[in-house]
Order: sequence, then structure tokens, then C-alpha cells
Amino acid sequence: MKEPLYIKNEIVIETDADTVWDVLTEGDFTKQYMFGCEPKSEWEPGDSIEWVGNMDGKEVCFVKGQIVEFNPPQKLSYTTIDPNGDYEDVPENYLTVTYLLEPQGKSTKFTVTQGDYSIAAEGKARYEETMEAGGWSSILEQIKLLAENLD
Repeated sequence: MKEPLYIKNEIVIETDADTVWDVLTEGDFTKQYMFGCEPKSEWEPGDSIEWVGNMDGKEVCFVKGQIVEFNPPQKLSYTTIDPNGDYEDVPENYLTVTYLLEPQGKSTKFTVTQGDYSIAAEGKARYEETMEAGGWSSILEQIKLLAENLD
């Protein structure tokens, strides 16, 4: 059995978990750090989620998946795959993204994990490429800046 491969990034955001949660789930905010995309979902476990953006004046789904867990404002977990990508749309090619928010006084520790790359098509190469790019760290910095400036 292959050893699991997960990306994990974390950051402390100087605001409450409710504010961070809003930045993570509301389209007006996500467009500012998720490459112009907003999530479309009913936010119930088992429901679909699509990350939708605009390309050449048309609405396009750039990432799709399914809600695994939705527990505001502590935890959100969803699967994800690029429907326009080169990988077959089968369960083992989906990665799971998990957001975990932990209050720390007046701040919130925000942790993101993504994987398991070890079971996905070309997983090791995708994992290494994502790690070299810093994982989620640049997105977390944008989330931090946005959330802290909402107060």
C-alpha cells in the first residue's frame, strides 16, 4: 500500500471563526482569492459543489466535487476534480479538501489539507508540483488579508 500524500498548510488569522467562515464560503469573497471562482452548493453532505468562474463571458465550472462535511464555523470538507482536466472522472482521482477552523482567543487558526494524492492518477507528480508551488500558502495569505480587513 502506498503511503498517503497530503498537502497541509495553516495560518493564524486575527479575527473570529465566523468571519473566516464567511470568507471561505461566500462567493463575493472567494472570487477575490480563488482565481475569480465562487462555490455553488446547497452545503449539505452529499450535495454537489462546483467552483464556477467566468471565461470569455461564459460561466464555466473549473472544479467540481461533493460536500463531505459541513459544520459551520469549524469544518468544511469536500472532494474535488477538474472536470476539464486530463484525469478520468472516477472516485480515486478526486482529492479531498478539508478546512479546519480553531478559535485561539480573538484569532482563528485555519488549516487546509488536500489529498490523498497517492491514490489519484499521476498523484505523486501532482503532489510534488503542488508542494513546489507552496500548496495553499499563497491562497491562505490572501484569505488572511481579506478576513482581517473585514473588521
